[in-house]
Amino acid sequence: MSPITPSRWRHRAGALVLAAGVVVALAGCAANANAGTGSGSGSGSGSGSGSSDGTVTIGVASNGAATETKVRVAEDSKLHDELPASIKKSGTLVIGIGALPSGYPPLAFTGDDQKTLTGSEPDLGRLVAAKLGLEPQVKNATWDNLFVGIDGGSTDVGLSNITVTEQRKEKYDFASYRQDNLALQVKKGSSLTFDGDPSVLAGKTIATDSGTNQEKILLGWKADLAKEGKTITVKYYPDANAKLLAVQSGKVDGYLGPNPTIAYQNKQNAGTAKATTTAGTYSGAGGSLQGLIAATTKKGNGLAAPVQGAINELIDDGTYAKWLTAYNLSNEAVKQSELNPEGLPLDAS
Repeated sequence: MSPITPSRWRHRAGALVLAAGVVVALAGCAANANAGTGSGSGSGSGSGSGSSDGTVTIGVASNGAATETKVRVAEDSKLHDELPASIKKSGTLVIGIGALPSGYPPLAFTGDDQKTLTGSEPDLGRLVAAKLGLEPQVKNATWDNLFVGIDGGSTDVGLSNITVTEQRKEKYDFASYRQDNLALQVKKGSSLTFDGDPSVLAGKTIATDSGTNQEKILLGWKADLAKEGKTITVKYYPDANAKLLAVQSGKVDGYLGPNPTIAYQNKQNAGTAKATTTAGTYSGAGGSLQGLIAATTKKGNGLAAPVQGAINELIDDGTYAKWLTAYNLSNEAVKQSELNPEGLPLDAS
């Protein structure tokens, strides 16, 4: 997920942050003013998100971004034994989130209690920590400082919508946990459906975000269709509110943007006269490769494999599905976590 490189929020920050403003008041997100310090973060045991008996509450203080769901996570002693010695000794998994300064619903943002760092990413970190028998410590930082923390060892694992790329694999190890998808948002009741074939967009007007990977993909489709004498009209709007209103009013036939943001918007306006829905999804890495979002660790430190094992156990026992369902992200599910899977090629990342 992301702009010219489907790699991350940093490039798509504008789209995600503005989308947050469309549907939820997030004044508390700005409370995370101390970049990289963890200020405003919530640990797994804080604010009811976790407990000593392995119970983790998904979606705490999410202000409607998630359906609050309690799950019981059993520690896997074998995976715990595979952890790097320093992490076993500390008893803590330091989870890095790159959501400063404003937050990115539903991925990571300050909750409506003004203190818990909630969202799909920190919640997965809490679930993984529980499976590994560790206490989660969630640290919020800027995107750049997230990687500074991983590089320097103050952060154990980054869970921040990070796309696997071949360039990043030179420096980090990855355990995948979600597909990296774009979505085509349409007004509810629209007859437009999208299965990845751009020909269905011929004659349509589609909004997207300037300077992003989704724009690159959409303009590529437009160029291909032009060779057949067909057209796609591409529209740009100054902010997420304007894009959403354009879809709702019928000024555009659809909006191609990041799937988590669109899923969040669809949930927020469901049941209203201005309801929207997803007509289809498309890999953020393009048509030749399914992009993957992954937990990110310092290369060679031995943590990625236990994290991968924890994610796979969460998949097998059904907890993973509950986590995705709570955040309306089931269409980004993976069948299993892969260790260092194929990433976005160097020439595209």
